[in-house]
Amino acid sequence: MSRARLTAYHILRRVEEEGAYSSVLLALTTDDLSASDRRLCYELVLGVLRRQIWLDRLIEHYAARPTDELDPAVRRALRLGLYQLRCLARVPASAAVNDAVNLVRLARRGFAAGLVNAVLRRAAREVEFDPVAAIADPVERLSVESSHPIWLLKRWIAHFGMEETRAFARANNEPAPVAFRLTPKAESNAVLQRLREQGVEFEASSVASCAWRTPAISGALRALIAEGLIYLQDEASQLVACALGAKAKERVFDACAAPGSKATLIAALTNNRAMIVAGDLHLHRLHTVRALAHQQGAENIHLVNLNAERPLPFEEETFDRVLVDAPCSGTGTLRRNPEIRYRLRPSDIAELQARQTRILLETAKAARKRGRLVYSTCSVEPEENEDVVREFLRACPQARIAWEALPAALPRTDFGVRTWPHREGTDGFFFTAVEFSAFDRTA
Repeated sequence: MSRARLTAYHILRRVEEEGAYSSVLLALTTDDLSASDRRLCYELVLGVLRRQIWLDRLIEHYAARPTDELDPAVRRALRLGLYQLRCLARVPASAAVNDAVNLVRLARRGFAAGLVNAVLRRAAREVEFDPVAAIADPVERLSVESSHPIWLLKRWIAHFGMEETRAFARANNEPAPVAFRLTPKAESNAVLQRLREQGVEFEASSVASCAWRTPAISGALRALIAEGLIYLQDEASQLVACALGAKAKERVFDACAAPGSKATLIAALTNNRAMIVAGDLHLHRLHTVRALAHQQGAENIHLVNLNAERPLPFEEETFDRVLVDAPCSGTGTLRRNPEIRYRLRPSDIAELQARQTRILLETAKAARKRGRLVYSTCSVEPEENEDVVREFLRACPQARIAWEALPAALPRTDFGVRTWPHREGTDGFFFTAVEFSAFDRTA
């Protein structure tokens, strides 16, 4: 049994049965694999999740039965086998078939070994079948082709149009570029020179001034990550922290801070000379922030366990800068977290919007007059972005959007700026910067 395939199978099981996130499991469970097995494991897990609807249509054709009639363990083994047969040219068909059969036996589903063997051998013979070819409806066709639920595509089409939706959906199935930044304890010239000496290819980001891009995560890069000298962070996420414009000696509040990516970047941008308060609802996630801050040498981050939807444990107008990177649907991160598209429900958007609005209205009270508040999400949904900001501005009539704090090169909406995977090559983010001379505490 290939260790890469076995690890991929167990990760897919936990994603489906436990609601775990593939990106987290891949980071936590692949360190003991060889470099080649690690690459294959990543490819299998993310590939199967990105092509799940398409793969299930293949299963229904070759097995001549609906996928929901199959045992989940059998369905997972078939998805893995079919992905290798149809998408990975270097994997021998015999290896894909044999390991899939062994996987169902290992999962104590030996009764299905014959079915798995027959389905995959048929798929290896009938390689010309295209599950998209006979679909006439354009939305259903895009749904199967890109493996996105129809309801999600329809809402994007209503907001952004068919062409934008098609480009976005296709980009969600491409690997995300690797972006990194230096940490507060890194000396930039020395770290970059070390990368060059070790043959790592990288270039300055064209999106975020403090970011770098590299084709892949190399051993040299992993060593620097382990030393806390560089940190992997999407360029759009970095832009959010930069828009805050925090300066040395200022007081900064990061309201929804975990896992600490933006708080530690703010520490780096201010040379550890700002006082940063990182809050989060979940205590165990604050432990993650603490560990990350310690690893990166971000010594000026103070942790507070709080619920940002309720009155905060601070005096009003305490902070010069307030960051609200709100809990959201995450639809801008589907390249990295493809399973989100299958878990999300239409009702989730409205629930998140209400929560985001409450958080924004409460946290704004902590910003001083003439201070700056940045609101962001890694969602592309207007309800979580423009609609939340519109409601906030209605409740705070003296507030204004500080357009000068936002990158001029990014596409603007009425209330902020956006990034897109198919345009900027980053995660899909929305963010805006707000400044105000007063805040109606009775709102």
